[in-house]
Amino acid sequence: MQVIEKNTEGLSREFNVVIPKASIEERVTSRLNEVGRQVRLPGFRPGKVPLKLLRTRFGESVRGEILESAINESTQAAIAEKALKPAMQPKVSLVTFEEGKDLEFSVKLEVLPEITSGDVSGIELVRPVSPVTDEEFDKAIDEFLKTRRTTETVTEKRAAKKGDAVVADFVGSIDGVEFEGGKANDATIEIGSGNFIPGFEEQLIGAKAGEDTTVKVKFPDDYGAKDLAGKDAEFKVTVKELKSFKTPELSDELATQMGEPNVDALKTKMRAMLQQSHDNQSRLRMKRELLDKLAEGHTFPVPQGMVDVEFDAIWRQMEQVMKSGQLDPEDADKSEDDLKTEYRAIAERRVRLGLLLSDIGQKNNVGVSQDDLTRAMTQEAMRYPGQEQAVFEFYQKNPQALESLRAPIFEEKVVDFIFGKAKITDKEVSLEELQADPDDEAPAADEKPKKKKAKAKKDE
Repeated sequence: MQVIEKNTEGLSREFNVVIPKASIEERVTSRLNEVGRQVRLPGFRPGKVPLKLLRTRFGESVRGEILESAINESTQAAIAEKALKPAMQPKVSLVTFEEGKDLEFSVKLEVLPEITSGDVSGIELVRPVSPVTDEEFDKAIDEFLKTRRTTETVTEKRAAKKGDAVVADFVGSIDGVEFEGGKANDATIEIGSGNFIPGFEEQLIGAKAGEDTTVKVKFPDDYGAKDLAGKDAEFKVTVKELKSFKTPELSDELATQMGEPNVDALKTKMRAMLQQSHDNQSRLRMKRELLDKLAEGHTFPVPQGMVDVEFDAIWRQMEQVMKSGQLDPEDADKSEDDLKTEYRAIAERRVRLGLLLSDIGQKNNVGVSQDDLTRAMTQEAMRYPGQEQAVFEFYQKNPQALESLRAPIFEEKVVDFIFGKAKITDKEVSLEELQADPDDEAPAADEKPKKKKAKAKKDE
């Protein structure tokens, strides 16, 4: 085998591999002899079929088989000989492929960059800490009780008021023409919930069961459906029933229904769940700060093939967003080329951070155990009740699918490893500060930048 260098620019590598015709013919002949010992042809005993006849009958298919295996083996051997670390599957194309001639093929690939991740113990991070306040806890209790409430039909002849639910049929129209999605039967409309178009629910106050009424509203300018945004609409509403809500009290009986022995135990559990939600948000914010600092401190080149794959995945999602009319108003006036440029920068950052985290993890022996994968598969299986076993078998039989579970676990373990080494300062913040739009402070990698264009959105 001869390896001929063609290109070593940047992360790109290209070389031709030449395999002597004698080597190919020797392997073809050997394989034909194997076939001859197995095949049965009329007039010949097994193992006695002439090589010439075998070559006539099976030569083409055997040669194709030998060429494929020779190319795969030689490609891997050449990569190993040059100590290359391919970023993706090499692209192989034939140069010479004729019987009686040397086999020559080209190999094009990109290699992983050399990364100097350095000592992560010098990284300084701020951990936002937000204790659950009594006000927030009381609000959470109210919301919890609201989810347990029941409705009962109002039998007295009275008008609907805020807090009631109206069961109604309605038909919406714009300039006298019905529009798609503007019609419903037996819809339950809670007055004051804010679930309908602004102004719709309020106009049902005073309505009575059995009455018809007309509701006039204007769709918000940023309404998801572009053909309706900013337009005046009219709804013909038939009120069929009026219902009131009955909210249960927080009692030991209710606590027992929720699997807790008493009210105090239920409150303790709920407060702990709220605090865990705060802590999860805090970790997310700290991770975003970490990723920004890692991105700022590392500018190594990345394989463009990996960037292409990442960008294609992002852009497919973006096309769905544009198709559904949910594009950010900030992006509405941008050309497709401008958007692609922004999202390609996001893709490049995501690839760079992925490679960097992988390097840190490998250098510090961070790994994903079988128990980690089993837990992840179990969580996935729980999403498909009754099909749990099928989900497990799917992941066990599909390495690529299993890798899709392994990758995020590995990333979180590397992040936790860095947190364990970094210098972290706690800072108490309010819930509002904790939940503030992170794009106003620290944009990240897997989303588009909004206010700070120099960085890409968060890598979650």
